Amino acid sequence: MRSWVERAQTAEAEQRARVARAQTAERARIAREMHDVLAHRISLVTMHSGVLSYRHDLPEEERRAAIAAIDGNARAALTDLREVLGVLRADEEGTSLRPQSTLVHLPELLDEARAGGTRVIVDADLDVADLPESTSRTAYRVVQEGLTNARKHAPGAGVEVRLTGAPGAGLDISVTNPRSVQTAHAEVPGTGTGLLGLSERVDLAGGRIEHGWTPEGRHRLAVWLPWPT
Repeated sequence: MRSWVERAQTAEAEQRARVARAQTAERARIAREMHDVLAHRISLVTMHSGVLSYRHDLPEEERRAAIAAIDGNARAALTDLREVLGVLRADEEGTSLRPQSTLVHLPELLDEARAGGTRVIVDADLDVADLPESTSRTAYRVVQEGLTNARKHAPGAGVEVRLTGAPGAGLDISVTNPRSVQTAHAEVPGTGTGLLGLSERVDLAGGRIEHGWTPEGRHRLAVWLPWPT
């Protein structure tokens, strides 16, 4: 009887430990998704509101465009937040939810960045439709994080996005930008965990990540992701 009681207690303890690990993993997953979908939107809102705060000489047309951008991105942030919470919540009713963005949605991301005043040059020597969905999803997050960081820390600087690769060789992604060519009037708030979360995502995908300043004075975010044949 003592042996059975000890086994039952051990099984209960192991179950509690499994539940605790699952809860911790889920909290980390929620934090990553929240950062990914909201940092991009909020950085655009902050940039446009900063322009309105410090540029009192803006023509009426540009002022209206900035207000429209703030309103549009704030609404989009709320929509993204609801969708993330919906994806993370148990889908008990079996309702269909919009899939997460992949490189197929890259043109939309670039249009948003350009509309926010970021000059973006893209060199994509591959057919993104051929990529596995999980790889494409991670690659999209890499580009999104690179654009968000450039907008935060190098306002006004041009950004170069390069995507190359092939099945069996892997996918190479780089996002580079020079130092800021202007002084940011309003600091874009950040958690400081964007690259940490991205590093974890890339590691889970079996890839490699590097980031930092090059000898030429450009900040470079470089990621390699496996691309099976």
